[in-house]
Amino acid sequence: MADARKAKLTIREDEAAHFGALAAEWWDPAGSSAMLHRLNPVRLAFLREAIDLHWGTSIEGRRPLAGKLSLDVGCGAGLLCEPLARMGAEVTGIDAAPENTAAAAAHAEGAKLDIRYMAGELAEQDIGTFDLVTAMEVIEHVADKPAFVAQLVRHLAEDGLLVLSTPNRTAQSRLLLVGAAEAVGAIPRGTHHWSDFVTPEELADLLGAEGLKMSEPRGIAFSPFKGLHLSDDTSLNYIVTARRTAPPST
Repeated sequence: MADARKAKLTIREDEAAHFGALAAEWWDPAGSSAMLHRLNPVRLAFLREAIDLHWGTSIEGRRPLAGKLSLDVGCGAGLLCEPLARMGAEVTGIDAAPENTAAAAAHAEGAKLDIRYMAGELAEQDIGTFDLVTAMEVIEHVADKPAFVAQLVRHLAEDGLLVLSTPNRTAQSRLLLVGAAEAVGAIPRGTHHWSDFVTPEELADLLGAEGLKMSEPRGIAFSPFKGLHLSDDTSLNYIVTARRTAPPST
């Protein structure tokens, strides 16, 4: 496991500033985070199925995370934290940009949701372990990917569930996510750096090094007819679960 000193290198200040500058529009479905608003239901569909499979909860239940602790890393302004809270979890969100967590806290208060938000490095937070840890569209923005994964695992309960999504490093993602999407304004310019994208094989290795087994990736694809949707096509983006294969190291 990486120590806190190494994990402090995970935040890139320029990345935090980039996303912090978008905080005021984060909850506007037609604003700079419009793509995240379209992506969120797709991620939630995958996540709900993963939760039911992992804990054996009913697909008809409205609060499958009741009694569970949930941590969303790179939470932005809380687009995922709020649905997790409505599913019954006691939610903590952490983000590199304090502007984002301030916007998240204000929105949660307006929605009458009790969510704890904090800004800064995950390694510097004394917050214990969580049943569910999520990091959606985050690992491609960190400075030290092994240290980041080590910190995610450090905060995962022994029988917990980890869920990550990230763009794949392929020719298609370079053309569409970095080139076309930023050119037409679907994603703010400077959001993505293709060389930082992580392939499923690389992510499996990162998780394996920390004692976790990764599920078969599900693609998040786009078509003019379906929009963003879960797919077998992982060429643009993918989402996975991971679980411990052995007791955590001490």
